Amino acid sequence: MALADKVLQFIKEHSLISGQETIIVAVSGGPDSVCLLHLLTTVREKLGIELHAAYLNHMLRGAEAEAEAAYVREFVHALDTPSTIEAFDVASYSREHHLSLEEAAREVRYRFFSQVAKSWGAKRAAVGHTAADQVETILLHLIRGAGTRGLSGMRPQALYKYRQGELIVIRPLLCLSREETEAYCQEHNLTPQRDSSNLSLSYLRNRVRHELLPLLRDYNPNIDHALLRTAAIASDEAAFFEQQVAEVWSKVGQEGNGGIALDKREFFTLHPALKRYLSREVLQVLLGDMKDIEAKHIEAMKEALSWEAGKKLSLPQGLTLTTEYDRCLISRGNSLCPFPALWDDEYPLNIPGETVIVGWRVISEIMPRQAAEIAADGFDAWVDFEAVGENLVLRTRRRGDRFQPYGMNRAKKLQDFMVDAKIPQFWRDSIPLMCSSEEIYWVVGWRISEKAKVEEKTEQVLHLKAIPPCL
Repeated sequence: MALADKVLQFIKEHSLISGQETIIVAVSGGPDSVCLLHLLTTVREKLGIELHAAYLNHMLRGAEAEAEAAYVREFVHALDTPSTIEAFDVASYSREHHLSLEEAAREVRYRFFSQVAKSWGAKRAAVGHTAADQVETILLHLIRGAGTRGLSGMRPQALYKYRQGELIVIRPLLCLSREETEAYCQEHNLTPQRDSSNLSLSYLRNRVRHELLPLLRDYNPNIDHALLRTAAIASDEAAFFEQQVAEVWSKVGQEGNGGIALDKREFFTLHPALKRYLSREVLQVLLGDMKDIEAKHIEAMKEALSWEAGKKLSLPQGLTLTTEYDRCLISRGNSLCPFPALWDDEYPLNIPGETVIVGWRVISEIMPRQAAEIAADGFDAWVDFEAVGENLVLRTRRRGDRFQPYGMNRAKKLQDFMVDAKIPQFWRDSIPLMCSSEEIYWVVGWRISEKAKVEEKTEQVLHLKAIPPCL
């Protein structure tokens, strides 16, 4: 089978291109990317697509990179393909963001592709990864402890999320060996550039390529095929588990305010393997990029879901898992917490009117008993205006506070009420309390006091609506 037909079959099999669209083609100047762009230009009419080449000089190799950029410019011009060729100081970016050069280069590169795609109205970017890159990636994942999902290696297409949007990355050459792309270049009289940094053993991927793989081939001459076969099996199994995750997601997970809440009880009913895939999906949704995630993080998440309320687990890229009584929250900071604001003072409540404090808004109005629509507590409260009076303040809890919850015949420690109500420990200090100088009449979000309840003899009702900072 001709190489072009082989790639076309792979594109069709994995639905990499839908036709009638612009594809951004990442060109580095090396054999694989040169083969990719040249091959796609020969089949673009058949696929019904437009191509736009993208090259980024990482400014790490001086004159060599300048010559490479000049080669790419001439190469794409000869193919009558529009291009975007730019440079970016990856070393400075690496220092600024405390990343390795490899990580920084990858991050900058994909951000560049995303920006080019956005400029040209494209949704997909094609990169020149081959089966050889796949083998190296599988080994890298194993070395870093990525778990069974890492055995799948790179997918033919993957969705990358950025602040500016999303980019679908496709890999049409995963079906080819590095030898095949080299042979293609020779057959078509192409003269790709050679990146000297690919020989440097300071990069982990290069050590895998030049040291580890040759050693493994001494043990098993067919190790490449064995790893690719393993990756194919692992990919099929991953697809199955991801389908299972999609089916249980609505029962277990809830997204909101930049984080995800997991229902502990539903989570514990899942098979251990499904727990891992669901945990991974949570991180995928929140991060978009799993480059820092290892198997140990997934296992830690699984274990943390059995912890008692109030415990926290730090995860990569600033994520925190916080346990509650019936669920756990995974977010940056406490973004799922409806009570993130703290204050030390007390604030008079405007009655009637609106009170704004540290992000909170409390709206109050007085109405006749007959006009009031008494409802359950929460962020709305209906209280007896004569019983509570008009000299009310908002404050947070203090040592020794006591509270008589609605429906109870005696007061109890506010701390005990919060424990019984299963209020997460890290919320308790920031929950507003509506009080007089002597009594707590409303624990906002939970319960009014028995002493503030509306009765048949009540003539005027004070209606309060609290709007937390996150809403």
